[in-house]
Amino acid sequence: MPTIKQLPDHLINQIAAGEVVERPASIAKELLENSLDAGASKIWIDLEQGGLDRIRIRDNGCGIAPADMPLALSRHATSKIQSMDDLQNVESLGFRGEALPSIASVSRLSLTSRTADAEHGSRISYLSDGRVEQTPAPHPVGTTVDVGSLFYNVPARRKFLRTPRTEFARCESIVKTLAMARPDCAFVLSHNGKSVFECKHAEDQQAQGVRVARILGKGFGEAAHAVSLEGVGLVLSGWVADPTFSRSQADMQYFYVNGRMVRDKVISHAVKQAYSDLIYHQRHPAFVLFLQIDPAAVDVNVHPGKQEVRFRDSQLVHGFVRRSIQEFLAAISPEHSLNQGSDAAYEPTADTARPVTTPYQRPMPLQVQEQMASMRRLGASPGAPEPISPYTRDATYTPDATIPPLGYARAHLLGVYVLAENRDGLIIVDAHAAHERITYERLKSAYSEGRLNTQALLVPVTLDVSSAEADRCEEERDWLQSLGLTVDRLAPEQLCIREVPAILGGCDVSALLRDVLSDLMSHGNTERLRAAVDEVLSSMACHGSVRANRALSITEMNALLRQIESTPNSGQCNHGRPTWTALAMQDLDKLFLRGR
Repeated sequence: MPTIKQLPDHLINQIAAGEVVERPASIAKELLENSLDAGASKIWIDLEQGGLDRIRIRDNGCGIAPADMPLALSRHATSKIQSMDDLQNVESLGFRGEALPSIASVSRLSLTSRTADAEHGSRISYLSDGRVEQTPAPHPVGTTVDVGSLFYNVPARRKFLRTPRTEFARCESIVKTLAMARPDCAFVLSHNGKSVFECKHAEDQQAQGVRVARILGKGFGEAAHAVSLEGVGLVLSGWVADPTFSRSQADMQYFYVNGRMVRDKVISHAVKQAYSDLIYHQRHPAFVLFLQIDPAAVDVNVHPGKQEVRFRDSQLVHGFVRRSIQEFLAAISPEHSLNQGSDAAYEPTADTARPVTTPYQRPMPLQVQEQMASMRRLGASPGAPEPISPYTRDATYTPDATIPPLGYARAHLLGVYVLAENRDGLIIVDAHAAHERITYERLKSAYSEGRLNTQALLVPVTLDVSSAEADRCEEERDWLQSLGLTVDRLAPEQLCIREVPAILGGCDVSALLRDVLSDLMSHGNTERLRAAVDEVLSSMACHGSVRANRALSITEMNALLRQIESTPNSGQCNHGRPTWTALAMQDLDKLFLRGR
C-alpha cells in the first residue's frame, strides 16, 4: 500500500487547471472577469492563433501592488472575500483565487501591473518549476496578463483543442457576452494584430440596446423589446425578442444573475414556459435578460468555472421570471410594435371600434382624372369601363379621425390577406391567423372563468409511481384539484385518477399526470395541465376561425383590425406564425427606387 504524500503546489495547480482551464476561451473569461472586478472602464484583448499561441489582456483598472503580485499567482489568495459571510454574499465575478495559478501552471504567464500611487509598474513571471520571478517594469495604471504557449507542458490537453479559427470564435463569443453585461466598460478585441471587434461605453438604455443589437445582429435588434420588471425582491431587465423571431437552436439566449453570465435550467425552463403558447414547440426564444437578486439568495460557488448558480428559492425565481415575461409578451400591442410617434395614443371606443357611417373618399389622383377626361374627349360611351381608382373604396374614416395603429382596411387580397392603410404606410394581415389568435384568447378566457368544470372518469385510472412522486402528489393534492385533476393515493407507490378537467376527457390522463409529477419533482411547479387544455382550445380555435378564400367586407375587415389591437399576443397565431406585418412608406419607396 503506497504511503500518502502531500502533492507539490505545481502539480496541484495543474490538476486545478483541468477544471478551470478548458481552452483559450475559458482563460479569456477568467481574466476579463478579473479586469471587470478591478473597476476597468476599458479592456484590450489581443489574441494570436485563436489564443493558442497568445492571450494578452490589458485593462485600466486599479492595478495590483508589487507586494501583492506573488500572492496573485498563489492558490486560494484573493482580495474579494475574507470570511464565510463574504462567501455567502459574493458580488464580484471572481472570488476563488484559483484562476491565475491554474493558468500559469499550463502556460508561460507574466503579470504586469501598476497602481495609481506607484511610481512605476512591476512584472512577475511564473517559471516552469513553479517559482516566480519579479522585476520592475513600465506600465500605465492597470494590469496586463500575458499568457503564451497554452498547454506547452501538457501536450495531451493541447490535442483536444480545435483549430485556431474555432478557438477564436469561442473567445470572441466570451468577449461579446461580457460586453452585453457591462455597458459601462469599453472592449477592444484584436486577432493576429487585426482589430475585429470594438465597442464604446453605453451610458443609457438606448445605447445599450444599440450595443446588444450590434452584437446579436440587426434582426434581433428589430425584434427585441426592452424589459424592466420588478417584484418579490427581484428585478428583471433586458430584452426579449418577438415570438416570431424564434430560433432553431437555443443559441441566442443570454441570462445574467447579478451581472454574472450563467446557464441555469430553472431560468431556461421558466422562459420556455413563458413563450410556450406563442412559438412552435421545437423552436427556441431569443433573449438577453438580467436578474438582480439579493446575493445571499443565490449560491454562485457550485461550479468550478462559475457557470452555474443555485437559487435558495428556485420556485420563487422560476415563477417570477415566467409570469413576468408571459405578461409582458401578452401586453405587446400593435401600437407598441409599430412604435408610432403620434401625439395621442389610440384607444378603441364605442365610436371608433365600428365603421363610420359616412365614408371618407380621398380626391382622385390628377393622373387618373386626366385619363378619364381623355377617354371622354375620345368619345367613349357612358357604358365603357372607366379606370378603377383604389381611392374610391369605402375607407371608413374621416379626414380628422385618429388613425388606429393598424389603420383601416382597403382590400382583401385573393381572399387571404387584408390590406390596410395606417399613418405610416401599408399593413398586411393574415386574416385566418389573426382570427385564430383572437378566437383562441377568447376560448382561454372563457375556460379560465369556468375552470372548475370537471368530468368523473367512468373507470378510474391507476398508475404506479415512485414513493417520492406519490408523496409529492399527495402534498399537491388540493392544488391539483383546483385545476380539475382529482388524484388519490391507493398505496405507497400507486395513484388513482378519478376526475379530470372536462375539456380533457379524451386525453391520455395517465401520461399527463406522469408529466405533471416530473415537472413538480424537477422544477417545483408545472404548466402541463394548462398546456394540455390550451392545445385543445387551440385546435378548436383553428377550426372555428375565418378560412382562406372567404370574402370579407370592409366592415368585417375593420372589425378584425380593431380586435387584433385589443387582443393579447395578437402578433402571432397559436402556431407561432406572424399575424400581420407592416411596410412603411420608406420601405415601399425602396422597392420602387423612389428618390434615387
